[in-house]
Amino acid sequence: MRSSLTIRSLSLLGCACVAMTCVAADWRQFRGTDNNSVASDVQLPLTWSDTENVAWKVPLPARGVSSPIVVGDNVIVTSSSGFKQDRLFVSCYDAKTGAQRWQREFWATGRTLCHPTSANAAPTPASDGERIFAFFSSNDLICLDLDGNLQWLRGLTYDFPTAANDVGMASSPVVAEGTVVVQLECEGNSFAAGINALTGETRWQSPRPAEQNWTSPIVWRGGNAGKDLVLLQSGDRLTAHDPMSGEVVWEYAADCAGIASSLAIGDTVYVPAGGMTALKFPEPGKPEAVWQENKLGAGSASALLHDGKLYVLNNAGAMTCGDASTGAVVWRGRLKGSFWATPVLAGNHLYCVNQEGLAQVMDLAAEGKIIAEIPFGEPVMGTPAIAHNALYVRTDGKLWKIENRGQ
Repeated sequence: MRSSLTIRSLSLLGCACVAMTCVAADWRQFRGTDNNSVASDVQLPLTWSDTENVAWKVPLPARGVSSPIVVGDNVIVTSSSGFKQDRLFVSCYDAKTGAQRWQREFWATGRTLCHPTSANAAPTPASDGERIFAFFSSNDLICLDLDGNLQWLRGLTYDFPTAANDVGMASSPVVAEGTVVVQLECEGNSFAAGINALTGETRWQSPRPAEQNWTSPIVWRGGNAGKDLVLLQSGDRLTAHDPMSGEVVWEYAADCAGIASSLAIGDTVYVPAGGMTALKFPEPGKPEAVWQENKLGAGSASALLHDGKLYVLNNAGAMTCGDASTGAVVWRGRLKGSFWATPVLAGNHLYCVNQEGLAQVMDLAAEGKIIAEIPFGEPVMGTPAIAHNALYVRTDGKLWKIENRGQ
């Protein structure tokens, strides 16, 4: 790693052991630990209000469109403020009480220009269970331990000064095999990189198409040959990479979406291309499209899969349920408003929050019937998180915890 990229790097050798957390119950990155937005074994309340099923709500230090993550009993969220969006915040709250445990503030080192509806705090942070990796549109990557102690900080714009676009970057990082993978695609310096989670040093760097793109990497657990792979989606292809070396294991050429990200579950990868395309692997490293359905076209929200069904939401609020094995449309439903946030699933219900902050609960057993509508009273752009039998929602100015109370 070139020294100009490192603002500060602290050795983690000799750190005290961190208490183990339950991966299955945590929500460690954008769309959850498994990138699927699903917590099927969790029962959330079907309705809530200021006096019912709201455990707590706390004010946030500034705006942001990133999602909260949950690591053990820590809820972490990023924010940004200032006329130039150059003040960066990483805040941690007690999951039980909502009390702020710590907050760290940094100055942005890269370009902070973004669309008025977005913010420098657009990417969702990620965690490996011991560290937090907070990424911002200014391409600042900050590593903190769970107590908020700075471990290292990278200002990626120092060596890649044109890695930016006119409306802001938004790709969220993922962690695989001790590597933090970031995807910076734009019309300037366009690349992906694997960063050593312990030291902040670059393990690999791979050029990407020089086009604006806001999709996020995903981790395919087990890959198609028993090894975790990181999938990067660009406008003209989907590529699979070894997280340690960055080596391209396979690629699939397609006209892919620029915001909604792919989904990889079991032995199948679902790509938002031509609507939706399902890839299988008759041989390791050789993707083959087994079906493609243009009626399953996603908007800004990414698809999710549960019990053999795909759920795809477009920007106009049309929800389409498709058979995951064939792509055939099973049913369609209509939601109110426009959406940036990806829906999340708990039990047999979808929780969908539109841009204006109206939460709508869909009953999947009744083909998507809306059984509740609850306004948050503030815009919601970030995808909610589900952990430890609770729903965490980041509105424009607050962080909410919603759970069944008095049971």
